[in-house]
Amino acid sequence: MPKKNAFYAQSGGVTSVINASACGVIETARKHKSEIGKVYAGRNGIIGALREELIDTSKESRSAIHGLLTTPSGAFGSCRHKMKTIEENRAEYERLIEVFKAHNIGYFLYNGGGDSADTCLKVSQLSEAMGYPLQAIHIPKTIDNDLPHTDNCPGFGSVAKYIAISTREAALDVASMCESSTKVFILEVMGRHAGWIAASGGLAAEQDGDAPHIILFPEIAFNREKFLAKVKRTVKKNGYCVIIASEGAQYKDGSFLAESGLKDAFGHSQLGGLAPNLAQMIKDEHGYKYHWAVADYLQRAARHIASQTDLDQAYAVGEAAVEMALEGKNSVMPCIVRGNGKRYRWSIGEAPLDEVANVEKMMPRSFITRDGFNITQAAREYLEPLIQGEAYPEYKNGMPKYVRLKNQLVPKKLAKGFKV
Repeated sequence: MPKKNAFYAQSGGVTSVINASACGVIETARKHKSEIGKVYAGRNGIIGALREELIDTSKESRSAIHGLLTTPSGAFGSCRHKMKTIEENRAEYERLIEVFKAHNIGYFLYNGGGDSADTCLKVSQLSEAMGYPLQAIHIPKTIDNDLPHTDNCPGFGSVAKYIAISTREAALDVASMCESSTKVFILEVMGRHAGWIAASGGLAAEQDGDAPHIILFPEIAFNREKFLAKVKRTVKKNGYCVIIASEGAQYKDGSFLAESGLKDAFGHSQLGGLAPNLAQMIKDEHGYKYHWAVADYLQRAARHIASQTDLDQAYAVGEAAVEMALEGKNSVMPCIVRGNGKRYRWSIGEAPLDEVANVEKMMPRSFITRDGFNITQAAREYLEPLIQGEAYPEYKNGMPKYVRLKNQLVPKKLAKGFKV
């Protein structure tokens, strides 16, 4: 009986270290050639499987695959394709199984967030119902840090490092000019329902009075009067005010401050324009000169200043996913377990997918100060280990040296195509 092949795909918003997970998957699989045939990667995520567009990673050199460790974005392409329930669109799931059968794929390794965990779980359930042996392992990835059953999510530590550094550097700029120029600076960061990224900006502060002076969390209902009063007090005391605003900041009724009225592919409300809205609010009330910035893609693409801890963990979950599959495990996710004691230690654990899919982990209230505008010491102790170490890429001619893969597709075996 021929060896089973593996299918790996990247899903959702990419990170600066998601390719490290891919590297962990492929390098580990190559060490087990007697048990795993080839590793195919989906071109543009799960869409690649539906369209039977499978990348043959065996065509890539050892050095190219290893170069994924220091290369940001999704090397094989990602997607925001939300698969509906099996009842709503059984054809999509059956198509996946057809493609997997045609290419002798027995391992499904899906690298993404909560929605991806849900897809991985459903594929596992359908393969069992159809009598096709398939081991589905979800590989955690999300800058939002909102997956349950894992201490933190690969991708988050590097974003946290970038936001903390950017906050400190921007604050020094504002402080030096506030006497005669800008008095308010607002940095808008990602985070729809959970304020982990916004919280990481709090690491920029070393002593009382340091920026950020205000952090807006999705978990804390926005109060316009309290916010504006806090801005005024801060400017009066320090001469300037630096604000970190999570894109998911919302009013007491649950409506977003930055609601656009549009929906993305996953059915989530599209957000945008929070920073300029807050800036105008402050201008109208207090007349302060302001500047604002939106971290946007920069925060998740900043491989030049990635966290070494984050890189190590991203590789480890990819490696563990293959090892779990070889152990015969199914419908699980390798997770990061924090050790006890003052010295930071971590290990790889295991979580069942039916407890991970579509569940969001919010910031604990104990991580947010009583007034709702900053982080506590408990939050700092949680966050600081995740940004430790600088995993610099190699540089050439003053620029980071990133790999570009061949991404050679294997010949299609199914006569009929599939529209996505």
